[in-house]
Amino acid sequence: MTVRRFFVDKIAPETAIAGEEYAHAKNVLRLGVGDEVVLLDGSGQEYDAVICRAEKGALYCNVTGGKPSDKEPKARVRLMAGALKGDKTEFVVQKATELGVSEIGIFASRYCAAYMNENKLERLRRVAKEAAKQCLRARVPEISYYADLAAALASCDGFDNKLFACEFARESEADVSSLKGSCALVVGSEGGFSEEEFAAARLAGFAGVTLGKRILRAETAAVAFTAVAMFSLGELR
Repeated sequence: MTVRRFFVDKIAPETAIAGEEYAHAKNVLRLGVGDEVVLLDGSGQEYDAVICRAEKGALYCNVTGGKPSDKEPKARVRLMAGALKGDKTEFVVQKATELGVSEIGIFASRYCAAYMNENKLERLRRVAKEAAKQCLRARVPEISYYADLAAALASCDGFDNKLFACEFARESEADVSSLKGSCALVVGSEGGFSEEEFAAARLAGFAGVTLGKRILRAETAAVAFTAVAMFSLGELR
């Protein structure tokens, strides 16, 4: 039987599962006193616990032990993806979380036809949390939004590798098969990038890379690029 996992604000000897996590535990999973759970506080630790009492709005758990999660990636990877139409951005966030990214940035660019608001951003954070629980991670990737590409690129300062996937790249300017250290990966929206945006990315220190001779859908490109980078970094071996 799978032990259910819940994110909490803070670990204490007696820790409460509250808010949306409580509603899911109580109303959907029907958990109660005596059930075993795993608690997560976003630190990378996992805490074994047993539900000891139930009150309105909270399930209280006795923490019995903790250990570092072995599911968190060693390499820091940030995926920067152009906002996509419909629920495609949610798909990218879900799969990137499963693949092990540490941070996800969604941005608007010249040919981006989708928009983002606080409700959509909060929805993406919920998607990331559920994906993290499903794939047994102990951290939820940080989700941010950038109103333009310049701000998105500037947020990637300090990464060891900065890679920009673009249809204008005739060949890759970096060896994606032998990455080491932290990585920032940029993929565009359905409309792709302009020549000026590609030039701005290169001026910001990004290496242009190609994802092959076929044109990929934006959501496919984001997931494929992330998977290739994670494999290169040793996270999928």
